[in-house]
Amino acid sequence: MKKSFQSPYFKWGLTAFLVIFFSICFFFSIFKMSGLFSAIKTFIGILKPFIYGAVLAYFVLPIYNLLVKKSLPYTKKVFKSEQKALSWTKMLCSIISVFFLIAIISGLISMVLPELATSILGLSTAMPDYLTELSDWLNITLKDNVDLQNNLMRIYNQFSDLAIAWMQNDMLPKMIELMGGSLLGTVNMLKNVVVGIIIAIYMLCSKDLFAAQAKKMIYSIFSTKRANLIVKNFRFVHKVFGGFITGKLLDSFIIGVITFFAMTILNMPYIILISVVIGVTNFIPFFGPFIGAIPCSLLVLMIDPIQCVYFVIFILILQQFDGNILGPKILGDSTGLSSFWVMFAILIAGGLFGFVGMLIGVPLFAVLYSLISTLINHSLSEKNLPTKTDSYMFTDHINPETNEPVFFEDEKPKQENSISIK
Repeated sequence: MKKSFQSPYFKWGLTAFLVIFFSICFFFSIFKMSGLFSAIKTFIGILKPFIYGAVLAYFVLPIYNLLVKKSLPYTKKVFKSEQKALSWTKMLCSIISVFFLIAIISGLISMVLPELATSILGLSTAMPDYLTELSDWLNITLKDNVDLQNNLMRIYNQFSDLAIAWMQNDMLPKMIELMGGSLLGTVNMLKNVVVGIIIAIYMLCSKDLFAAQAKKMIYSIFSTKRANLIVKNFRFVHKVFGGFITGKLLDSFIIGVITFFAMTILNMPYIILISVVIGVTNFIPFFGPFIGAIPCSLLVLMIDPIQCVYFVIFILILQQFDGNILGPKILGDSTGLSSFWVMFAILIAGGLFGFVGMLIGVPLFAVLYSLISTLINHSLSEKNLPTKTDSYMFTDHINPETNEPVFFEDEKPKQENSISIK
């Protein structure tokens, strides 16, 4: 006897429900767009504690798993019941993991925010002096080339006037306004964060139960073959996201530490601020190093142009080390994407979701890319056609009788020189 979820009546009812649901959504998206956005915004606002908790739990999951694995043998010696030992281990490890990450974030904020505020206020006050020193340096350096000196000084004068006006008339008032707005929203955000911390602890303690309930529901709705495929894909999504996020966090931390020690040795200004900025922006693939290096270079340039040159050289060497040695060693081929698709994913996700999109765009697109590749390969296999991309590199057409590729006469690929493309 078939289960009720697998009966045709259930499938027809589910199809009818989905058609009606998406029809209503389409109507609201066309005629009630503002109301729909307002409802979505309200709903997301209600879910914020759960979103904070889920993100926090996912970030500390590797630490939690490691702590549980290492401490469980010792708690089993304390408690006679194995179930009780496991429960206490999960609770203690979840609390330690969550507060460990919170301590790191709080430490970074406490180091960066005071120096950031001091740097901005000091920079706005000393901006005229910095620009005067830069002008003197340009005059001395370019004294033998009068034409170039005149052209650069004209551009410099325009830039200096705009920079001083922007710093004193725009940046400082906006900073004060932002700090005031932040103080007003602190209470509500603090409430969401506190509730999110509690939710994260519960999620970590109950993650095995949630996984079992999800698998139970999937196997009850879908056929065994399809349910196995869904579970397999979810594990792949977790592997890609978890591997990318964990690897990038470690990679960015190492880059930030290297920057700190290098700037200390080179006696450069704004050491903590620049080290944190370089480390945080390094989390963004491809564009991250440029996003962090450009404003940091301008900060150093205002203090000492020569040190700015050293800083730029150091950043170039550091990014070569990260891109060719450190990054591949830590991340490996966790996403399976070429440089083009990485850039594509960051631009699209960043355009849609802003800074958060730039962070999650690459692993999200990697999952989508892999799922589409799997579907394409499955369809080709059912047609008895080759699934490797190499087979289509120089293909003129497919022989309908043998299902073998027919290559261009002058571009037949050599087996020993074929390039493997995913």
